[in-house]
Amino acid sequence: MRLLHTSDWHLGQTLYEFERDYEHQCFLDWLLDTLETEQVEALLIAGDIFDNANPSAAAQKQFYGFLTAAKHRVPHLNVVIIAGNHDSSGRLEAPGSLFAAFGATVVGNTRQHGEINLDRLVTPLKDRNGEITAWGLAIPFLRPGDVPLVETEGDRYLKGVELLYRQVLDQALSRRQPGQAIIALGHCHMSGGQTSEDSERRLVIGGAEALPVEIFDPVIAYAALGHLHRAQKVGGQKRVRYSGSPLPMSFTEIHYRHQVICIDLDGEAVRDIVSIPVPRFVELLRIPDQPAPIDVVLELLGKLTLPDAPFNARPYLEVQVQLTGPEPGLAARIDAALDGKPVRRAKIRSFSPQAQAESGTAPPSLDDLGRLQPDDIFRKLHRSRFGGEPTAELLAVFGELVREADTETAP
Repeated sequence: MRLLHTSDWHLGQTLYEFERDYEHQCFLDWLLDTLETEQVEALLIAGDIFDNANPSAAAQKQFYGFLTAAKHRVPHLNVVIIAGNHDSSGRLEAPGSLFAAFGATVVGNTRQHGEINLDRLVTPLKDRNGEITAWGLAIPFLRPGDVPLVETEGDRYLKGVELLYRQVLDQALSRRQPGQAIIALGHCHMSGGQTSEDSERRLVIGGAEALPVEIFDPVIAYAALGHLHRAQKVGGQKRVRYSGSPLPMSFTEIHYRHQVICIDLDGEAVRDIVSIPVPRFVELLRIPDQPAPIDVVLELLGKLTLPDAPFNARPYLEVQVQLTGPEPGLAARIDAALDGKPVRRAKIRSFSPQAQAESGTAPPSLDDLGRLQPDDIFRKLHRSRFGGEPTAELLAVFGELVREADTETAP
C-alpha cells in the first residue's frame, strides 16, 4: 500500500498582506497530479489545513474542490485529516458525513458528547481492492481538555497526552489482523524538533509540551506529523517525520526544500520512504543577500530584471538595508526604485551597525515584536527584574496558566 504524508497547508494565509490563493491552488493541482501519477492509496493530512479558525469562503472552496477532484481522479483514495492548532476542530468536523462520501475521515477533537471516544480516533485504510491493509491513529492537536485526566506530580498535560496515544494504539491493536500496519497521525511539537523561525505559532511553553519520540511505540510503522514547517526526522528515526509545509511561510524558509513524503508499506512494516520535492510556485527574493547601505541597495534594485508575470505569480521581495540613522521616506525610495518591475515588495529589514555592536543582535522590527510569544515576554520581564532566567519549575507553572487561558479562548 502506498501512502502520501503532507501537512500545514495553511489555506487562506497571506504573506505580508499578499493573498496566496494562486500559490495554494498551484500546490493543490500539483498534489492531484502527484496522487494520480504515484498511484497513492491513502493521503494523510496532519493538520493546519487552514491558516486560522475562521477560514475565508475562498479557502474553504479550495479545500472542498480539492477533495472533490481527488475522489474523481483517484476513486479508491483514502483520506485521513486531523485538525491542527490553527484549525477550528468543530468547523473542520462539521461536514463529516459529506467527507465520508469522499472516502475521507476527519478528526477535529477527541471527545464526543463530552467523553473521549477512542473508536473514532482509529480508522481503517483500504487498498485499491477494498481490503484493510493498515489502521490509522488519527490524533489531532490536543488541548488540555482533549486528554485524559491523570493524577501525577509531573506535568498532567504531558502525561495525559502519553496516556491517550497509548489508549488509541491499544484500540487499533485490538482491531487489526496479522499483516496489517499501524500508522499514526499527530499534530504536535516533538522534543528536539527544529522550528522554522518567524513562521510557526509555538506550542511549547518552557519545553513542557514537547513530546518524546518514545510516545510512538515500535509497533507503529510510520508516524505522520504536522506543525513544524521544516521537513525532518524526529529522534533520528526514519519512521517518525514531519513532512513540513508545502509553501514557504516566511523569508526564513527561502532556502528550505519543501516536500511531501511517499511511504510504501509491506505488510506490517515500511518498505520504503521517499521525499517528493514540491515546486516553488512563486519565488522569494532577498536583495541584497547581506544588509548594505541604502545607495547600494537602490542601485541593485534599479538593475533588477525579471520576466513579466501576472501579479499573483510575481516574486516576493525582502529588501535588507543598513542604516546609520533615521531614514525618512525609506519605503518610498525603495518603491520608486522598483516602479514598473514585476515584483512584490513584501518586507524591508533595516539594520544598524551601532545597535548590533551594542546588543550583539539586530534590533527587533515591528514584525519581530508581533511574533513574541507569552514565554518570550515572561523571560524578558524575569531577566529585567531578577537578573537571570526563570527556573524550569516556574516556566512549567507559567505554561500551565497560558494553556488554561488558551483553552478558555479556543474556538
